[in-house]
Amino acid sequence: MVFSEKRKTKTNGIQYAEKVKYQIDSLISKGIKPSQITIIGTSKGGYIAQFVSTFAKNPDLNFVFIGCFQDSDIEEFPQIQFCGNILTIYEKSDIFGVTAIKRKETSKLKINQFKEIELNTGLQHGFLYIASDEWIKPCKIWAKRKYDLID
Repeated sequence: MVFSEKRKTKTNGIQYAEKVKYQIDSLISKGIKPSQITIIGTSKGGYIAQFVSTFAKNPDLNFVFIGCFQDSDIEEFPQIQFCGNILTIYEKSDIFGVTAIKRKETSKLKINQFKEIELNTGLQHGFLYIASDEWIKPCKIWAKRKYDLID
């Protein structure tokens, strides 16, 4: 089962993250195991997914954050706390193309798995607009709970 919807322009990310958290709670209440739920977000959606991770506080959920971290986020969004099985994917030439290790280290919630993939396409933030196996394939593998990223 896949939930996917196009967010409205100027969506409040924190409110949207709360909505997604309630969708997750609903799935879990219907018997879906948290380990079978993967939340993937790119760019602003990646920030929303980070808030979902914080609000859900469930270390068994899977998350993929793509193109959505800068070093300044630690100060700008101190309330974000990673929780769960976290995969971050970023493009080296993108302004959002830095490691999120600092966020992992400052998070006080439980992180069962943490991996990062650095891409080198040279496309800056535009790498998100190309349906590339370089970032889509790891998402699929992570969702299957293959945390070593081997298919």
